[in-house]
Amino acid sequence: MQAQIYDTIIIGAGPAGLTAGIYAAREGLRVLLIENLALPAQAISADLIENYPGFPEGVGGFDLIEKFKAQAKRFGLEPKSEKAEAIFFDAKENIFQVKTENNTYRSLALILAVGARYRELGVKGEAEFRGKGISYCAVCDAAFFRDKEVVVAGGGNSAVSEAIYLSRFCRKVILVHRRNRLRASADLAQRAKGNKKIEIILESVVAEIFGKERVEGIVLKKQNVTGERRIACSGVFIAVGFIPNTDIARSLVETDQSGYIITDEAMCTSQQGIFACGDCRAKVLRQVITACGDAACAAFSASEYIRRLKGDAYE
Repeated sequence: MQAQIYDTIIIGAGPAGLTAGIYAAREGLRVLLIENLALPAQAISADLIENYPGFPEGVGGFDLIEKFKAQAKRFGLEPKSEKAEAIFFDAKENIFQVKTENNTYRSLALILAVGARYRELGVKGEAEFRGKGISYCAVCDAAFFRDKEVVVAGGGNSAVSEAIYLSRFCRKVILVHRRNRLRASADLAQRAKGNKKIEIILESVVAEIFGKERVEGIVLKKQNVTGERRIACSGVFIAVGFIPNTDIARSLVETDQSGYIITDEAMCTSQQGIFACGDCRAKVLRQVITACGDAACAAFSASEYIRRLKGDAYE
């Protein structure tokens, strides 16, 4: 007996995936959303999101995602907590297959909202001390470093936000960035500079993380300068960017050199019937609000594609 065919399958349950689910389900489509619980959406780890419209006091990332989920389910979205392991396209039947560890699901269209994961520094000691003083999420682990000194590696919005959040718990936060100025927004950068608990070290990199059983410090190297120095710390928070989770789709859709999926403004990929939205897509700005905008377009485009495939027409 053939498995049922969904109108669309959405892979990913961050702001993009859930928004796509809301829009697609409201269109009357039969929608399956596959969420990999081992790879949670970045928004979940955000302690406070201050720039999402409608929340003048800000909103916690976890709370916002839970609201998205409740809204999507109200419109009939069917969620599954599984890891999507492979995607195939049956050109003869015009059907996509998504294989998980235990199941195979079929659909007329796919919406990829697979997001991105934390980029590693790739220095000595990083692998050894992961979970032993090294973290990629301040909201997750800040409480373990109460009244201690920590280092944050990075200079973008994520890194500066991490440093500001950590300053609520830690005695001192050292923010290390390889460029001569922070890349974070002016507002965030100013807040960090005005925070007495945060020390900013520019034109420098973390060359090594050392310790015995846990992190005890870093080796700091100044850009274009001979020599290194050691800085004692109890933890290192790494916030140097992200890698798109697009491996599952690269055999089917075109990506840029960094692995981000290339789409047009309607969120159509190079493969007919596959749409992409959110942080996995090649674009200028990756924020919750842009992910949601992408997703609305992706769901609309998928709906139109499915109607054409079924031979339906708008009245």
